[in-house]
Amino acid sequence: MPCPLCEGERLNEFARAVTIEGRSISEISRLPLGRLQPWLETLKPDHDSGHTDALSTQEKTIARQVVKEIELRVTFLLAVGLDYLSLNRTARTLSGGESQRIRLASQIGTGLSGVLYVLDEPSIGLHQRDNQRLIETLQNLRELGNTILVVEHDKDTILQADYVLDMGPGAGEHGGEVVAQGTPQEIMADDSSITGLYLSGRKSISADEVRKKAAELNEGQPLQLKGDATGKELKLFGATHNNLKSIDVAFPLSKFIAVTGVSGSGKSSLINETLSKALRQHFHGSKDVPGSYERIDGLEHLDKIIGIDQSPIGRTPRSNPATYTGVFTNIRDMFAQTREAKARGYKPGRFSFNVRGGRCETCQGDGVLKIEMQFLPDVYVQCDVCKGERYNRETLQIDYKGKNIAEVLEMTVETAYEFFENIPAIARRLETLIQVGLGYIRLGQSATTLSGGEAQRIKLASELSRRSTGRTLYILDEPTTGLHFDDVQKLLVVLHSLVDRGNTVIVIEHNLDLIKTADWIIDIGPEGGERGGRVIAEGSPLDVAQVTESHTGIWLKKELEEHPGS
Repeated sequence: MPCPLCEGERLNEFARAVTIEGRSISEISRLPLGRLQPWLETLKPDHDSGHTDALSTQEKTIARQVVKEIELRVTFLLAVGLDYLSLNRTARTLSGGESQRIRLASQIGTGLSGVLYVLDEPSIGLHQRDNQRLIETLQNLRELGNTILVVEHDKDTILQADYVLDMGPGAGEHGGEVVAQGTPQEIMADDSSITGLYLSGRKSISADEVRKKAAELNEGQPLQLKGDATGKELKLFGATHNNLKSIDVAFPLSKFIAVTGVSGSGKSSLINETLSKALRQHFHGSKDVPGSYERIDGLEHLDKIIGIDQSPIGRTPRSNPATYTGVFTNIRDMFAQTREAKARGYKPGRFSFNVRGGRCETCQGDGVLKIEMQFLPDVYVQCDVCKGERYNRETLQIDYKGKNIAEVLEMTVETAYEFFENIPAIARRLETLIQVGLGYIRLGQSATTLSGGEAQRIKLASELSRRSTGRTLYILDEPTTGLHFDDVQKLLVVLHSLVDRGNTVIVIEHNLDLIKTADWIIDIGPEGGERGGRVIAEGSPLDVAQVTESHTGIWLKKELEEHPGS
């Protein structure tokens, strides 16, 4: 809760009493960067506001260089699309993409040359409108004589690069090679490059194709209960959290809904801070306090809410895809049913690396030993007793079809699927991992080595293998982050398959490939910060594409015209 004396402004009453042009330092710090510029104009010698606390002519002359420096730094932040941020925004509330762009803005101001800049997906969280400004900023750094190395999946960034290195051809052990290299035009002409096929338009994400594959995906799953919420709505009234302007929003149920808008427009305030927390409080008794709103109608049509994000499936080497999806329980049962295991009296627990009995006690089933480095990150080294296999010698003597438990955990999902294809309980769970494009990961792969996109798809696969009630609301925040065009298609197939079962999926997203496949779009804006917080457009992709006030609509119209079949 805010401090009762300073009301969260951190300064004492004397510091807060000092004002310039009618504003204290606390008020100036709360202004979005886009609105700071007009205030700085009042500090220049040629401006006379008539305020009693205005700077004198002499003071303005003294402050001229300081104002010029502030203006320059603000300009750099505006150039990378951060006009909606305020100066007092705490670092822990910034997204990874925002933090990276702030560091980039500080580098622009140095004017250095001969520097190699390495950026990892700087376009994360950026709307297409702001993305072009970021690309121009990178090009300005290049013009100063620097080299810019960017790891990126964004189409516009790739097309405006001077040189492209395309890695692949697949992921995991199927990758690790340079598939194509050269100018964007040379990449597009290379048939062996999947990236080139998407850039050239020879391959694209089609809404019809996605829905067709989603229907096929559901055919292979066990009989599900299908919800019947067609035509029904979940309605949120009077949302005022952060910059939201007391908006009423209707979410059609049993639909794939994309919530769009420029950065800082209020998407997260509406979905993550208000709707999600309110529903968690209602269905699961969550203690998180939602943003302010009047009421929600239509709750009787849902039975639970599930958020699927890109956070790790576990934070220690002990967590892995096999344990998270639950398939490891079935595998341990299989080993316990072998003739040798029964003869020795081994139960399923013997094949768990989480409990005493079958695990290596030196590393306690981790396969690695943690070395604490005090002021540096902890270092993990392979256990010198079990050599990373996690189990003791007696447990490893039990085999199933010639493989012991450690060798099974080293299998890729694809290999394990073939190995256990005659055991439906195991094969079904492994098949869902393959369907979301994770056939290359290993069953026992440490959770700490998985990317955010991989962790998210493991969670989706786990949901897909569960028996559905058809009345679940799924919420995802920018799920395409870090995903290649081909992976985006696989993700969309899974999300649409959840909708096919009668569930509702709400996605906060900037990616046009995802937005154009949505059943319904809710566009928040028109700008970020105080100039946002209103519903600008809602409807099907074709409807939103006709709204000229919507920045999303403008870019969506361009995308639909370039790919009319999508």
